[in-house]
Amino acid sequence: MPQESLFQNLPVGTLGIIALESSREMGQKVNDYIVSWRKSRSAIQSSTLAFEGYSRDNYLIESSCPRFGSGEAKGIVKQSVRGDDIYILVDVCNYSLTYSVCGNLNHMSPDDHYQDLKRIISALGGKARRITVIMPFLYESRQHKRSSRESLDCALALQELTNMGVESIITFDAHDPRVQNAIPLKSFETVMPTYQFIKALLRNIPDLTIDSDHMMIVSPDEGAMSRAVYFANVLGLDMGMFYKRRDYTRIVDGKNPIVTHEFLGSDICGKDVVILDDMISSGDSIIDTTKELKKRNAGRIFVCSTFGLFTNGLEKFDCAYEEGLIYRIITTNLIYQPPQLLERPYYINADISKYIALLIDTLNHDGSISSLLSPTDRIQTIVAKYKENNGILL
Repeated sequence: MPQESLFQNLPVGTLGIIALESSREMGQKVNDYIVSWRKSRSAIQSSTLAFEGYSRDNYLIESSCPRFGSGEAKGIVKQSVRGDDIYILVDVCNYSLTYSVCGNLNHMSPDDHYQDLKRIISALGGKARRITVIMPFLYESRQHKRSSRESLDCALALQELTNMGVESIITFDAHDPRVQNAIPLKSFETVMPTYQFIKALLRNIPDLTIDSDHMMIVSPDEGAMSRAVYFANVLGLDMGMFYKRRDYTRIVDGKNPIVTHEFLGSDICGKDVVILDDMISSGDSIIDTTKELKKRNAGRIFVCSTFGLFTNGLEKFDCAYEEGLIYRIITTNLIYQPPQLLERPYYINADISKYIALLIDTLNHDGSISSLLSPTDRIQTIVAKYKENNGILL
């Protein structure tokens, strides 16, 4: 049973999980974990009023956002939430969902998912004791700062949610965590899936030699430095990075084109390389990085990214795999994963559902999540087991 020492506190309120349509699968997995854990806590299962409704067969609260023929919608919560501690799961990147507008089929965009989130919060009507939004891919997080006369979409969204009564926002690997300055009096947590990356890597690759002579961590740009530094430090590895020299006199597809990649780091000849980034969007940057690494005679290349968007399809990654540029790609199930991605021979899925369940279960007891946010001890334990078992992680 996880985190038992934390559950001496009384629950904040009866637990309720609202998984929007975009996060139904994740919500079910999270619910199943919590149901199993709470049924095992026989000492806590009590008939006292404080623990009323503590152990149940289901914590999911049924909700929906039906649409009118015009494309407009409304949020509906189909059971009582008075006094509940509510956790709302939403995946703003789930483009697989569709709706009809005057007979035309539309795929849901991040804007549509965000509007549905607000509709459900509105439908709660202020009856919940506390509302926490778990939004793995932070809405508009790539538009987090102003460089000219531009909108500040992410900051506005955070303020809008907290003004609607949201007490806490949990996201994963925020593009720039400093956006939390927009809501300084509210709780904002950006969670890193480093432990899940390492666990997925060790479970699927049996012949890794984890030392600085055989392995190296690489950041594809200066923006990914912090996560690469932590990853390298907990594994005791060297780190390198690429500096993107851009042409700021031109704009191509909304961004300044990259002129060349400059590598800063020690010799990588023959070493396994792990590239870390927050997201794979079109994939051009990652592919360019792997080509530069292969020019320097790198060994196997593993790509770890929190969010696999693959906005331009998977064909270029198929080619990169066939050419030997990429050995494996690891992304999480925090956002929608198309079936064709899961079928790729080079793809490894890092499941985060148990981690989210731990966060919800702990927070419902008003416990500290510091140990969950800093998984250094767990990482070192799992690496030690991998080495003791000669590359087999049970």
